[in-house]
Amino acid sequence: MFIELLNTNPVYYFTAVVTLIFSIVLHELAHGWAALWQGDDTPRVLGHMTPNPVTHMGTLGFVAVFLIGMGWGAMPVNPSRFRSRYGDAIVCAAGPAMNLLLALVSLTIFALALKPLMGEGVTEFKMNMIQACFIFGMFNIVLVLLNLLPVPPLDGSRILADFHRGYADWLRQTQANHLFMLIGLFVILGALRDTPYGLFNLAGNIANWYIGLFS
Repeated sequence: MFIELLNTNPVYYFTAVVTLIFSIVLHELAHGWAALWQGDDTPRVLGHMTPNPVTHMGTLGFVAVFLIGMGWGAMPVNPSRFRSRYGDAIVCAAGPAMNLLLALVSLTIFALALKPLMGEGVTEFKMNMIQACFIFGMFNIVLVLLNLLPVPPLDGSRILADFHRGYADWLRQTQANHLFMLIGLFVILGALRDTPYGLFNLAGNIANWYIGLFS
C-alpha cells in the first residue's frame, strides 16, 4: 500500500504527495488558462482559477493522493464557446503540456545542478533533494503518458475526437460506459506495473534518457 511508504520511505512518500497535488493543480489550471484564451470564461465564472487543490480534485481526490498515491482533477469548460475549430484539442492538450514542462524543468535541474552532487561527501539533505527532483520529473512524465492515452474521459480521448469524427461519435454513443473503460484501463496498467511496459518503468527510462543527453 502506498501509505505504508510513510514509514519505510518518507522522502519518497512526501515527494510523491506534493508532486501529485502540485502537478494536478497546474494541469487543471493549464486547461483553464487555455479555455480563457479560447474565449470561454467558464473556469473563472465557476471559481476554478484558484490554486486550491480541493477545488480541482475534490475532497475524495485530495485524500486519495495521501492514501493510495493516485489523484484526479477536473476543470469545467464550455467547448461551444471556443473560438478555434480545434479549441477542444488545444484546451485538452494544455494539461499534459504543463506536465511535460514541469518534467523538463525538474529533470534539467537534476542533470545540471543536482547530479554533479552525487559524488563523495554528499549529505543526506543533498541526496533527498536529488531523489525528490527525479521523482518530481518522473511522476510528471507518468501524468503526460497517462493523460494522452485515447481512453475516455482522459485528455487524449478528447484530443483525438477533435480530429476524428468517427471517434467523436463513438465517444458520444458510449458516454455511459466511460467510467468502466477508465477502471478497465487502470486494471490493465496495474497488471503491467512491474513489466517494462508499466507507466513508471517507461517514465523512468524516458527520464534517464533525457538526463543522459546532458552527459
